[in-house]
Amino acid sequence: MTLRLYDSATREVRDFAPLEEGKAGIYLCGLTVQSEPHVGHVRSGVNFDVLRRWMTASGYDVTFIRNITDIDDKILIKSAEQGRPWYNLAYLMKRELDRAYDALNVLPATYEPAATGHIPEMIELISRLVTRGHAYAASDGSGDVYFDVKSWPAYGELSGQKVDEMEAAEDADPRGKRDPRDFALWKGFKKETEPATAAWPSPWGPGRPGWHIECSAMALKYLGSAFDIHGGGVDLRFPHHENEQAQSRAAGCGFASYWLHNAWITTAGEKMSKSLGNSLLIPSVLEKVRAIELRFYMIAAHYRSHVEFSYEALSEAAAGFSRIEGFLSRASALVGPVPVGAWPASFAAAMDDDLGTSTAVGVLYDAVREGNKAITEGAHDEVAAIAGSVRGMLDVLGIDPLDPHWAAASSGSDAKLSAAVSALVAGLLEQRTAARAAKDFAAADAIRDRLKEAGIELEDTPEGPKWSI
Repeated sequence: MTLRLYDSATREVRDFAPLEEGKAGIYLCGLTVQSEPHVGHVRSGVNFDVLRRWMTASGYDVTFIRNITDIDDKILIKSAEQGRPWYNLAYLMKRELDRAYDALNVLPATYEPAATGHIPEMIELISRLVTRGHAYAASDGSGDVYFDVKSWPAYGELSGQKVDEMEAAEDADPRGKRDPRDFALWKGFKKETEPATAAWPSPWGPGRPGWHIECSAMALKYLGSAFDIHGGGVDLRFPHHENEQAQSRAAGCGFASYWLHNAWITTAGEKMSKSLGNSLLIPSVLEKVRAIELRFYMIAAHYRSHVEFSYEALSEAAAGFSRIEGFLSRASALVGPVPVGAWPASFAAAMDDDLGTSTAVGVLYDAVREGNKAITEGAHDEVAAIAGSVRGMLDVLGIDPLDPHWAAASSGSDAKLSAAVSALVAGLLEQRTAARAAKDFAAADAIRDRLKEAGIELEDTPEGPKWSI
């Protein structure tokens, strides 16, 4: 089956046809590093990591670009509030983001360009737009440069809007614009309110780039004038991605062939954000659940489905994942080490259908049920085959508990906790074995019940009792 993806530009599911056979170029709009990352922030990173893994597993040579916006109005405002240099704030928050991605087993990008490292490319792109008549310097001497939306008839096609029906953003600065809907490509330096370190020389005077031109310049530099997939959160579709597409194509570039957008993670029906005060920072969440469980929770829903976050739902996902881990543990005890095997055709069909991870997880659960049945029947060969298949599916999703990444993540305090639990359970099992030998079955059953209440399942086998969480 051919990989099919929902293209936000055409609003239909289309067969993926790469510009170059066997290769795929993906650009994901990364984060503005103004604050610590929360669950809503990292969803796009996790979702597009699964896309990248599946395309790689399907035989594509993937170049994956995920940028960092490290100069922006929000960064300047927040750093001023904290009394620190803007670049210091951006650097520290970038490190927090790196830790969050690593905790969730998000693979490093092929390249991860930062906006401040690509100012020359942005100036060159703006100059090209001015020369082509699609951009102009403000006449008020501010040093601002704007994209002329009326000069580009296709403006609005990505979001399905018409220019005449659009309204200027409430926070848009109308100073020096020909049309209130024109957007900034270059922002002239405001000496009274901005630090001198946040300005670069340009043909229009010192200043800094607008947000939209940053991504266009970085995408074009690392993926060329035309590439396959541009992705990001659905909130970026307008105006950010609309503006990116308009300015890039107005400059003579084909830009992205497909646009993919993941939905929000919401709390109380609203987008998770700092301004709403409902952020759930990654370190705080990982104090309550393991990172592998949080990743499973995030990919169990289709990437275009909104997810209403709750710890109850997260706990249910964690319990479901523990059943998968329990099967692999029992399978390994029965047949020995289980290598990563081939996934079933139904899993591939689900993933090829617009990255249908929710259906793919259902296939995974079906395999675990069949595997547990085979364990009960003592069908060693069948257990080994199913367990290998389960590992293959988990590997594509980035949640194989036997992956060295998760083993390393389990070191330290997690490993100590695991060792303590194992020792306590072993002690109770010795007491249960002694009770059964003395025919005190009431005491033996009481121990089993205590373990079950703690979330530990027992299975009596010819080799002795086996337990799993």
